[in-house]
Amino acid sequence: MSIDNTIPGIAVQHAATARPLSRFKSIAAITVGNGLEFYDFVVYSFFATLIGRLYFPVSDPTGQLLLSFATFGVGFLMRPLGGLLIGMYADRVGRKPAVALTLWLMGLSSVIFVVTPTYAQIGMLAPIMILLARLVQGFAIGGEMGASTALLLEYADDRSRGFYTGWQPFSQGLAALFGALVGLLLSNVLEQQALEAWGWRLAFVIGILVIPVGLVIRRRLEETAPAAGESERGSTLQLLREHGRALVASILLMIGVASSTYIVVYYLSNYAVSQLHMPLSLGIWAACVAAAVQVVLSPFAGWLSDRLGRRPVVLWSRVALLLMIYPAFVLINAEPSLTRLLLVVGCLSVPMSMTSPASMVLVSEVLPQRLRATGLSIAYCVAIAIFGGFAQFFSTELIHLTANPNAPAFYVIGCGLVSLIGLAMVPETLGRRLS
Repeated sequence: MSIDNTIPGIAVQHAATARPLSRFKSIAAITVGNGLEFYDFVVYSFFATLIGRLYFPVSDPTGQLLLSFATFGVGFLMRPLGGLLIGMYADRVGRKPAVALTLWLMGLSSVIFVVTPTYAQIGMLAPIMILLARLVQGFAIGGEMGASTALLLEYADDRSRGFYTGWQPFSQGLAALFGALVGLLLSNVLEQQALEAWGWRLAFVIGILVIPVGLVIRRRLEETAPAAGESERGSTLQLLREHGRALVASILLMIGVASSTYIVVYYLSNYAVSQLHMPLSLGIWAACVAAAVQVVLSPFAGWLSDRLGRRPVVLWSRVALLLMIYPAFVLINAEPSLTRLLLVVGCLSVPMSMTSPASMVLVSEVLPQRLRATGLSIAYCVAIAIFGGFAQFFSTELIHLTANPNAPAFYVIGCGLVSLIGLAMVPETLGRRLS
């Protein structure tokens, strides 16, 4: 699982004054930049309960939580639009300028979180500003996903595309781990009053500070977009006409990735607070464990898909998760404890982490290079917008409607079964040369 230092088959379109990075440093730069963006996005989920109390004027705690999760989900509704527009920009102009644009947008959204007063201070303008920040974040992340994954895939050769693509979920796991550790540090060091008054904003201050770092690193990347004239570039209409089946299958595949990731990594920490009645300082440990497993296993899962094939890795990891998810919820509710919670989260994180890299590379390989950023962005963001962004909302509502604390498991099972339909629609792509 080594990274070569040469970059074959790339159309160089960078400024001559900037010396290009080696392949190893390029992959590191893409991974770090992607992680920085996802940190800004995911840190909201770790403070969703607190933000609900500060910004949403609802007396019922469940209503506050639902509104906070709905705001979290609204950011995902912007992902398809961001994926479409920035993905088209990445396919037409280049991956690098598209990624730089998303970094600046994420910085802007973090500033809004830092400076916006609470509902008690400015009334309805407060939740409106929080909603605006989430919309900007969603738009930026929607564009980031396609451009950065296309960069990773196109830096690889035919024998290592799974391994290289595995650094995309690695960066997301790293962002979630960093965000969880920041949340854990703030919730343990600060008194509850200080945390609510100003402490939670420090997490977003960090997000502002790291954005310029990513921009500096990425200036020296090689451009991988095809050096073609405007007439040779793909259009969204052409994508739908020529690759409609692959696009539908990709969306179905990504539904399984979205639901499992956002339940295991992000929801269970809030579940520990709202359902298991643990303090936030303990609940965040669940996110730390899930993210740590994702960081460790993602490159390995990508490498394994380069050896065994994309479809077998996706199939068996999905099946394993479907079999484990309901007993896992039963176990943590039977006798709630931090030890049991972390054990369950750690076990669920293994199949979750194994399925994501193979799914991403499979989706990427069924689309041609001139349409890859746009198509990948659409497939990923449509699935994430509904089944990832609203996973916490749907799960909370399912518990409320059924009075069954294990109900979130049904959500993961349903989405997982749908994703297997998408898997049946695509061929094995291991060893296929990129078009």
